[in-house]
Order: sequence, then C-alpha cells, then structure tokens
Amino acid sequence: MDRRRLMLIPAITIGIGSCQYTFEKGAAKAEFADMPALRGKDYGKTKMRYPDYTETESGLQYKDLRVGDGPSPKKGDTVVVDWDGYTIGYYGRIFEARNKTKGGSFEGGDKDFFKFKVGSGQVIPAFEEAISGMAPGGVRRIIVPPDLGYPDNDYNKLGPKPMTFSGQRALDFVLRNQGLIDKTLLFDIELLKIIPNQ
Repeated sequence: MDRRRLMLIPAITIGIGSCQYTFEKGAAKAEFADMPALRGKDYGKTKMRYPDYTETESGLQYKDLRVGDGPSPKKGDTVVVDWDGYTIGYYGRIFEARNKTKGGSFEGGDKDFFKFKVGSGQVIPAFEEAISGMAPGGVRRIIVPPDLGYPDNDYNKLGPKPMTFSGQRALDFVLRNQGLIDKTLLFDIELLKIIPNQ
C-alpha cells in the first residue's frame, strides 16, 4: 500500500508540472496576442452619449451653462478664458480649477487667465471647437473624447495646461496610464474677452 502511494506522488507531480507549463505557455501567448478591443487611445472604452448635451460632427459634446452676448471669436482673434478641467472617465478628479465655480462673476485683470489665438493650433481641438461657437460671458461645458484631447497623451504639446503640480500629476496619470483608464475629459470654459486680430 505504501509503495503504491510512493509511486503515485511522482506521477501526480509530473502531471501538475506539465499542466502548469501548458498554462504558463498559454498565458505568455495571451499576454502578447493582438487584442483589437485594446487598440487606440481609449483602450476599448465605449463612448458615452450624454442626452442633455449637443454632439458635433467631430464627436465633441457640449452644453451651454450660460449663453454669452455678442459676436463669436473669429480666426486670428485672441480669446481670454477661464477654465476648469476634470478627468470625467476616471473618478471625476479635478486637474484645474482657476477661479472658483463657473457661473459667478469674476474680477481682476485678464493676466491671470488663459489666452490663446483662435485657429493657431495652440490648444487641443476640442477647446478650439468649443470656443468658436461661444460669445463673451458664456460658460460652456464640454465632454472631450481622447481623439479631440491632448495629442500623444501629452499635455505639454498643446494647451490648456494645468497650473499646479498636483493638477499636472492628476492629468498625466490618466493620459499616460496604459491600463483600462478612460481618457475622456470634461472642461468648463468661460469666454471672458475677445481681443480682435489687428
């Protein structure tokens, strides 16, 4: 009886070892297998459609929290904006909050705010598109899919850029993470002033 048990132990060990080898070999293959669902910037996340937002042809979704008054900026004009940014697809973490909650009145010089020239390629495509349909005093909330956001997942290439180290860290974590983190962003933009092109 003891002899049979002694002979069974090596057989079981060999059987387990061969199963483990097969499993590890299979796992290694799976690790490097091409997975179409993970291709692209958004790593297979399905795009959310928000029913109370207007969707443009490019895929940008926006909602006007306050409609401005006057003409919209034209190509070549410089705009002065205030903005907030959130990682909507990743726990709604804020990465920029310049001047309190949107919708209130603001005081102070425009030197503290973000400026860019419309049509110059200084900002992400979503920002450019959102501003082109706004009027001074307007506040617009935009939902930015990854392809309209920061190129190559790098906020240093195009604005707007978070002003604080913690904001840069939060945004960078989402943009550069290779896992299944949704890179959809949300911005609140207030158009404060248009400086005409001269």
